[in-house]
Amino acid sequence: MFLTTHVRDTSFHSKSLERFAKSKDSGESGGSCKNVARMGEGTNLGQTQRIVWNNMLELVGEEHQQGRYIEEVAERLQDVGIKALSIHGRTRTQMYKGEADWTLIAKVKNNPRIHIPIFGNGDIDSPQKALEYKNRYGVDGVMIGRAAIGYPWIFNEIKHYIKTGELLAPPSIADRVDVVKKHLDFSVKWKNDVVGIFEMRPHYSQYFKGIANFKEYRMKLVMAPTQQDVHEALDEVLEVFSENAVVTA
Repeated sequence: MFLTTHVRDTSFHSKSLERFAKSKDSGESGGSCKNVARMGEGTNLGQTQRIVWNNMLELVGEEHQQGRYIEEVAERLQDVGIKALSIHGRTRTQMYKGEADWTLIAKVKNNPRIHIPIFGNGDIDSPQKALEYKNRYGVDGVMIGRAAIGYPWIFNEIKHYIKTGELLAPPSIADRVDVVKKHLDFSVKWKNDVVGIFEMRPHYSQYFKGIANFKEYRMKLVMAPTQQDVHEALDEVLEVFSENAVVTA
C-alpha cells in the first residue's frame, strides 16, 4: 500500500504502510502512529482550527488483494487523532491507467468503527460523476485532481449541480483568457520571468481544450518569450474566438 502525507514533504511508501498496519502485532509502541498524527502541527493547515490536516492523509492500495490493510490503517489513524482521510481508489502500480476502485473506499466509509469524514478520490471529472459517486459510495465528499488542471471551473460546476441539479454553462473565452492571465502572473511572481513562463506552457492546451482551430494560437502562446508577449497573444485569442468559438467534447 502507499500512504502519502501532504505536509513537510514526508511520505510513507508501500512497505511502510504495511509495517504501519502490522505494528500493533509486532509489539511496537505506536510511536509511528503518533508521529503521523503530529505531522500537521505547526503548519498553516494545522493552525486553521485543526481541521482536515490535523490530519489529512491519502491512502492508495498497492494491490487489490492487500486492500485488507486499508480498514485497519484507517481505524488506527483515527485512534491517534487523524481528523479526516482522503482515499484514492487507484493502485500505485496502476499509476494513471485504468479505473479507480471505489469499493474499498466505501468499505472504509461503511465501517461502523469509522467516525471521521472519508473523502473519495479518483476519476471524478464531471458534476454528474461527483454526485453519482458521492451517493453510490456514501462518502462525505470527493476530491478533484487532474480534472481541475486547466479547468478550475469544475468546483463551482459541481457545487451548483449538487445544489440545483442543473449544469452551468461552460466558461466563455473571456473567462478562460482572464484566468490564464492570472495564472501566468502568479506563476511569474512566484518563480521568475523565465521559469514562470516556461512552466505555464503545458497549461495552455488544457485551458483551451476543445476550442476548434486553436492550434495556431496555442503555438503563439507556447513560443511567446515574455510575459507581455503572452498577454498580447491572449488578447488576440480573445479577439478572434470570443464570438465564434466552438467547444467540442
